[in-house]
Amino acid sequence: MRKIILPVAIFIGLIGCRSLSDTGSSSFSDSNSPYVKEEPKVKPVVKETKDIVVKEEKVKVIEEEDKSFKYYVIIGSFKVLSNAKTYKSTLIEEGFTPVILENENGLYRVSVAAYNDEMDARNKVGMIRNQYEKYNDTWLLIRKM
Repeated sequence: MRKIILPVAIFIGLIGCRSLSDTGSSSFSDSNSPYVKEEPKVKPVVKETKDIVVKEEKVKVIEEEDKSFKYYVIIGSFKVLSNAKTYKSTLIEEGFTPVILENENGLYRVSVAAYNDEMDARNKVGMIRNQYEKYNDTWLLIRKM
């Protein structure tokens, strides 16, 4: 059995090498050095966009004047108010103007933008997701009246 396998392996190896040299199709270019690798074709990176999560809740603005917007761009949610305040401070340092909302269940939502037009709010969610990888879970809250 070994007597058959060895010659077959050598034959296949020779044919494989010969076909590359005959056709000129190799992963290396034929410029002065046979060891210069051709540049691979780069595929464009397509960033996946996930759907915007939309929740409708009855909320109230805390610690600030309530201007009664209908749509809020939510970047964080917390059970403990002090955690929401700490997160708010971090967002201010990053250039956002966050507001803390409280929903009926006692959760604190940190909003970085508020609108009365839904498309403006959705555009802001998309813009934040595209500009800040770490905020790719930003979502839209519709305020129940």
